[in-house]
Amino acid sequence: MEDIAIVEVPARQVIGIRKTGSYNLIPELLMKVCEYAVKENLVMTSPPIFICHEISPEAVMEANEKGDAVIEVAWPVSGTVRGTDDMKIYEMPGGKMVHTIHHGPYESCETTYKRLFGWINEQGLRISGPIREIYPNDPREVSPDKIITEIYVPVD
Repeated sequence: MEDIAIVEVPARQVIGIRKTGSYNLIPELLMKVCEYAVKENLVMTSPPIFICHEISPEAVMEANEKGDAVIEVAWPVSGTVRGTDDMKIYEMPGGKMVHTIHHGPYESCETTYKRLFGWINEQGLRISGPIREIYPNDPREVSPDKIITEIYVPVD
């Protein structure tokens, strides 16, 4: 895991979709958003994002087991975009966030999250919103040990 730091994240326009279920829906929903963006000739301005509305490890595990996790994925886009009933266009808020990078398979992020949450607690910060994971590379194109997950946690 790389260093943990406080960063200022800009707001950005995204197209996204939200469903309820287990976290194994993430790849499927990312593909739906990507397919829609390609079909509509949208300019994707940066990598895709998973927005995790459960903000503690216990809440994540419980929501995944029960299948009632809020699964939201989004892709930053530019220009004039129209949404649908499922695909929503909105401005994802920016702000003060704690950032770190996990290297390796998505399934092995738990240790990174534990260190990150410990650091947030040590700094006397409070999680103030949904956690974001950004996926700068494609697991279909790199080996599992080369997968990168950027983690952003809004704090105050």
